[in-house]
Amino acid sequence: MSQSTSHPPHDHGHCGHSHGHHHHHHDPAEAGPMPWRRMAWAALLVLFAVAAASLVQVRSGEATVITRFGNPARVLLEPGLNWRWPAPFEAAIPVDLRLRTTSSGLQDVGTRDGLRIIVQAYVAWQVQGDPEHVQRFMRAVQNQPDEAARQIRTFVGSALETSAASIDLANLVNTDASKVQIAGFEAQLRQQIDQQLLRTYGVRVLQVGLERLTLPSVTLTATVDRMRAERETIATERTAIGKREAAQIRSAAERDARIVQADATVKAADIEAQSRVEAAQIYGKAYAGSPQLYNVLRSLDTLGTVVTPGSQLILRTDAAPFRVLVDGPPTVAPASGSQP
Repeated sequence: MSQSTSHPPHDHGHCGHSHGHHHHHHDPAEAGPMPWRRMAWAALLVLFAVAAASLVQVRSGEATVITRFGNPARVLLEPGLNWRWPAPFEAAIPVDLRLRTTSSGLQDVGTRDGLRIIVQAYVAWQVQGDPEHVQRFMRAVQNQPDEAARQIRTFVGSALETSAASIDLANLVNTDASKVQIAGFEAQLRQQIDQQLLRTYGVRVLQVGLERLTLPSVTLTATVDRMRAERETIATERTAIGKREAAQIRSAAERDARIVQADATVKAADIEAQSRVEAAQIYGKAYAGSPQLYNVLRSLDTLGTVVTPGSQLILRTDAAPFRVLVDGPPTVAPASGSQP
């Protein structure tokens, strides 16, 4: 009775023990594949991350420089996707190949004639789109493309000093437009930086120009004085030219007047001579018609010429022309063949 009552608990415990042993035996078989799946997914994620880190996208208008431990190894120019070793073995640095503009900022420089001016220039530049020049550019800026603008600004500032020292202020600021040589100054400035930037940076200069030109107070005063002197000189020259032209006009007028007067004198002499000829002809006809009357008239003409209003003349009454006053006018001889 006691055995039978104790047996069921023994069987139950055995069964419970067997059940617990069976559960412990099948758990590793069910949980075994799970860590391998996790490791596979982790490996795939790592490979994906490495592949993504190895991809390089080259954009249009840019070059991508692949550096290996900081040294430029190759240059990618074609737009699209490319491969590289992931960091830290290789790195990708984009380089802008488009046209860029850099300003020198305001620079205080001296001209050849010892005056100071404040100028600001700009330079339009572009990195040459070939591997050699791109690598040269990267070495010059030490793999920092953004430093290029600052270094080019320094180059332009130095070139401004040299160019300004070879030109007078009057060739930059002048009231006479023909004396202003801004274009020549810009050409000289470009000549100084063009080859230097190409050799050092692999950069081609497309344009150089002046943005601003300002005169300090001392230079402005000197410039105003010089301009005033130039204007006074021009005014003096124009006054002299006006006086010379006026003298020429007066001389020409006097010459024309003398010519007109001479022509008038000649014409008057011709008229007078013609009048004398006509008068002689008239006198000749009168003498031929009445010689005595002619002599009387000529005597009267002579007396009118000799005697003036203030003259006193004493003549004999029997002398001509008073004889006609005593004897009366001479009798005119009748023409031949006439009736008495």
